[in-house]
Amino acid sequence: MEPHENTGHPRRWAILGVLVISLLVVVLDNTILNVALRTLADPVHGLGASQGELEWAINSYTLVFAGLLFTFGVLGDRLGRKRFLLVGLALFGLASLLSAYAQDPGQLIAARALMGVGGAAIMPVTLSIISNVFDPRERARAIGVWAGAVGLAVAIGPVLGGALLERYWWGSVFLINVPVVLLGLVLVAALVPESRDPRPGRVDVLGVLLSVVGLVALTYGIIDGGEHGFDRLPVWVAIAGGLAVLAGFVAHELRSDHPSLDVRLFRVPRFAAPVAMVGLVFFAAMGVMFFGAFYLQLVRGYTPLESGLLFLPFALAQLIFAPRSAAMVRRYGGRAVSTVGLLLTAAALGAFVLIDADTPIWIFSALGFIQGAGMANIMPPATESIMSALPREKAGVGSAVSNTVRQVAGALGVAILGSVLSAVYRSDVASALTGLPGPAQDAARESISGAYAAAAQLGPVAPRLIAAANDSFVSAMHWAAALSALVAAFGIVIVLRWMPGRPVPAAADARPAAEPELAGTA
Repeated sequence: MEPHENTGHPRRWAILGVLVISLLVVVLDNTILNVALRTLADPVHGLGASQGELEWAINSYTLVFAGLLFTFGVLGDRLGRKRFLLVGLALFGLASLLSAYAQDPGQLIAARALMGVGGAAIMPVTLSIISNVFDPRERARAIGVWAGAVGLAVAIGPVLGGALLERYWWGSVFLINVPVVLLGLVLVAALVPESRDPRPGRVDVLGVLLSVVGLVALTYGIIDGGEHGFDRLPVWVAIAGGLAVLAGFVAHELRSDHPSLDVRLFRVPRFAAPVAMVGLVFFAAMGVMFFGAFYLQLVRGYTPLESGLLFLPFALAQLIFAPRSAAMVRRYGGRAVSTVGLLLTAAALGAFVLIDADTPIWIFSALGFIQGAGMANIMPPATESIMSALPREKAGVGSAVSNTVRQVAGALGVAILGSVLSAVYRSDVASALTGLPGPAQDAARESISGAYAAAAQLGPVAPRLIAAANDSFVSAMHWAAALSALVAAFGIVIVLRWMPGRPVPAAADARPAAEPELAGTA
């Protein structure tokens, strides 16, 4: 074959557009949900969800998604990638419809878990299809467009969610997915060719079950402890049981000849360090975004749309700096760029300790911009280090591990930082509840959303309760922000100890083959 001949599919760029639509609907949904949390907590206009139920509405999706990502990648290769993409989109659309019309928080949590099944089917096969339809010389560019869709969804999600909540009921943030999914199904059926791996791997059923059970048990214990107190036996049974099952998962993966997660890779410092760095950063960032929505909409009184616009600088910083980060890595090395990114992220998170109920709001958005700029300089050096640590044939494994660690760390960040937030809030607000009716005390003790709902029924004493709830929430937010900053700062220690510096020639040589799989982790 002539070297100048393009071996890609004739409709490859149209196919890429279809895959971007499929990816957008998955990423968009999670960013939209952030601005809807306050509304979902409202007992009149939402579902009256508690703090713990809101955390599960986020984490039920994330845990299922992360637990099935590896297995669905293998099944898609075995059964047909187009077929799996169609099934994933259909499940995601059905789950979105069920979420929109959920009658209580339990139904929403179950529907979100089903949505995670659909998302896990969509995400890995889109990358596999891109690798199949694009010539190697165009593949990196195509993956760049694919990864850019993530940044676009992060940017427009909160604003779109806020605009929907301004005009329609809370279910609209889920219902918006349905027409996009229907369009995606038609276009995938019409344009995307079917493809399979001629040598598909085996499915590690036991490994998948152990990972999902362990993560769910651990997260349940953390969330339940934060909501109802850590002084109860069931909480520690769930936490200890989850850790024991995850230990069993690691032992099983070490013995398996077809592991769902090749834990042996974590013995390679140049691989383990960037993966740990990504996990720590997303642990810290997801927890902060969780309490940020409540701060803006309750303590500061902004509408969902205004809250979405105030989150926009975080996304804009990623869109501005992420495309330039790879060039910075080539010039200064992964260690230097990662360290600067982590310093910016930790500084921004730590500065939230200084935010109170009267802080000029532009400072909140400015800190979001700084945090976004820092996080934009973390993924490219992480990818560079992973590529230099693994042989070419392991590039897909590196991408899957990075994606899964990111999802799980984000879930644990919401769970743990949300638990800290709940525990400190309950402790601080208790003294202000004396003399209130029993139902009002229970509601106000549950969460700041409950305090606002109770205040609406109390008349003259309402301003005192709202002021106490705001003060308690801001104090709790400071504790959660300080913890998140410490977690991000710990990443600096890992980077300085194990991350490589300037890229070596071998890594550069390996990049064309490895980059298509790994670029999708951005």
